[in-house]
Amino acid sequence: MTLECNLFIDGEFEGTIHSQKEVTIGKNGIVRGEVFAQTVIVQGEIGGNVSAKTVVVKPLGKVVGTVESAEFVIEPKGLFEGNSIVKKEENENESLLMREKVD
Repeated sequence: MTLECNLFIDGEFEGTIHSQKEVTIGKNGIVRGEVFAQTVIVQGEIGGNVSAKTVVVKPLGKVVGTVESAEFVIEPKGLFEGNSIVKKEENENESLLMREKVD
């Protein structure tokens, strides 16, 4: 599924999600697959890899898999099992390149 808008899932979904905005997994939501978005908010469950600028696991939310993000928040009673990879923001990379050119 490829989207240019926000997405709210409060049921079951299996597959890959690409969104240029926010993906929210509601309390009854279960996603099996990969999620690529600007922001991912998990109140339900994701079983798979997540790649986003910001990932927030809310209380009773659960992520099992690899999370690649610049900002990763796990609120109290949220659960995360897997690997976390820090993704550098594009603006940071551009700033570093500019500094290297000046030096």
